[in-house]
Amino acid sequence: MQALRENRKAVLWSVLISMSIIMEGYDTILMGNFFAYPEFAKKFGDYYGEEDDWQVSAAWQTGLNMASTVGGIFGGLLNGYFASRFGYRWSMIGAMGLLNGFIFVVFFAPNAAALVGGQILCGLSWGVFATLSPAYASEVCPTNLRGYLTTYVNLCWAIGQLLASGVLRGCLPIVGEMAYKIPFAIQWAWPLPIMVIAYFAPESPWYLVRTDRLDEAKKSIERLSGDKTDDQVSAQLAMMVHTTRLESEVTKGATYLDCFRGVDLRRTEICMLAFMGQILSGSSFAYTPTYFFTTAGMETYNAFNLSLGAKGMGFLGTVCSWWLITYFGRRTLYVSGMAMLATVLLIIGILDVSAGERGLWPSGGLCIFWLFVYSLTIGPLAYSIISETSSVRLRPLSVVLARTAYQVTNIVSQVLYSYMQNSTAWDLKGKSGFFWGGTAALMFLWAFFRLPEIKGRTYEELDILFANKTPARQFATAHVDAYALSVPAAEKHTHTEK
Repeated sequence: MQALRENRKAVLWSVLISMSIIMEGYDTILMGNFFAYPEFAKKFGDYYGEEDDWQVSAAWQTGLNMASTVGGIFGGLLNGYFASRFGYRWSMIGAMGLLNGFIFVVFFAPNAAALVGGQILCGLSWGVFATLSPAYASEVCPTNLRGYLTTYVNLCWAIGQLLASGVLRGCLPIVGEMAYKIPFAIQWAWPLPIMVIAYFAPESPWYLVRTDRLDEAKKSIERLSGDKTDDQVSAQLAMMVHTTRLESEVTKGATYLDCFRGVDLRRTEICMLAFMGQILSGSSFAYTPTYFFTTAGMETYNAFNLSLGAKGMGFLGTVCSWWLITYFGRRTLYVSGMAMLATVLLIIGILDVSAGERGLWPSGGLCIFWLFVYSLTIGPLAYSIISETSSVRLRPLSVVLARTAYQVTNIVSQVLYSYMQNSTAWDLKGKSGFFWGGTAALMFLWAFFRLPEIKGRTYEELDILFANKTPARQFATAHVDAYALSVPAAEKHTHTEK
C-alpha cells in the first residue's frame, strides 16, 4: 500500500498504456473462432459435402492463423529499434496510427489471400504492443508493484478475449458477411483513445536515463510519483543512473548479439522459454476450443456458449493471479501450473480414445479448467518473468527476442493445430491432447531445473545473482548486497567468468 501511495500515478499510466493489449487479445481469438463460423466458412472456404459442410481448408487455416503471428514477429523486432531510438510513447502512437489504416484491409478483404495480407499488416502493430506494454509497466513501477503491473498485461489480454467471445456469440445469428465483419469493425474503437493516452503519458525514466536525458528523467519520475519528496525523487534517479552505468560497462553498445553473450545468455534463455511456454502448454488446442468442439460433433451454438464460459473463467483466473503472486513465488506458480496443464491435456486425449463423442462435454469442462489454471499461472507469469529477468540495458531487445521466440513457436503450433483438427486433414480431435500434454510436460521439466525465483529482487540484485551463476533453485534464499560491487569490480568479475 505504501508503494501504491507513493507511485499511484505510475500505476495509473501503466494501466492505461497496457490497455493496448486488450486489442491484441481481442483479435487473437477472432480468427480461430471464425473457422467455426458458418458465414465465414461460406465466404472463405469450400463445400466438402453434407457431412463436413462448408470448411476453410487446412492450408488456408494455417495461412490465416499464421498471418498476424508473422506480422507480430517483424513488428516486435522493429519495436526493439524504435523503442530504443524514439521511446515508448512515440512507438505506441505510430503503431496505433498505422493500425487504423490496416483494419480497413481486413474489413474489406474480398478473398482469403487479401485477408492474410491484412492480418500480416495488423500483426506489425500488435507486435509493437505486445513487447512495449510489459516493458513500460516494468520500468515505471517499483519492485513491490512490478509483478502486479506486468501481470495486468495478461489481464488486458483476457479482457480482450472475453469481449471477443461475447461479440462472436452475439453476431452468430446474423446472416451474411456482416456476421464476421462487425467483429473486425469493433477494432476501430481502440487506436485513437490509446494514441491520446500515449501522447499525454510520461516517458519511461529508464529510457531517458539510458539516453542521458537526466533532467527529463527527473521530471518523468515526478510525474509518475504520488507522495514522494524531492529527496526521494533524486535518490530514485541516482539509483537508475547507478544501475544503468553498472550494466552499460558490461554491455556497452548493446545489440541483439549481446543477449546471447556471457551472463545475459542465461537471462535470454529464461525470457524466451518462459514465453514459449504459453504456446507449448497447449494453448493452441485448449485456449480457444470452439473449432475443436464443432469438428468433434458439438452443435455450433453450444460450442460458442462453451467458449464464452471458458473466457469468463480465464478472466477470473487472471484476476485471482494477482492474489497468488502476493503469497507465492513466480517459479512455484509456473512449475505447478505447467504440471497441472500437462495432466489435463493428457486426460482429454484419454477421453477421446475411450469415450469418443460421449466425452465431448467432459472434455469441454476440462478445457474450461485448463483455461482457468493457465490464466492463474502461465499466462500472466510469462509477462512478469520476461520483464523482470532481462537486464535493464538489454530489456527492449530481450523482450523482443522473447516475443519473437513466442511467435515462431506459435507459427509451428498453428500449422500443427490446423492439420490436427481440420476434418478434411488429420482429424485427430481430442487425441491432440496427447501431443500438447507432452510439450507441456517438457516445459515443466525445464522450469523445474532452470527457472529461478525473481520475486522481491531488485534489478541490481538480479544482476549480481546472474553474474555469480547462482543455481535456479537457490535464487530465493541467496544473500545479496546490491551495492557491494562497484562498476569496475562488476566488470572485472564478468570478464573473469568469460
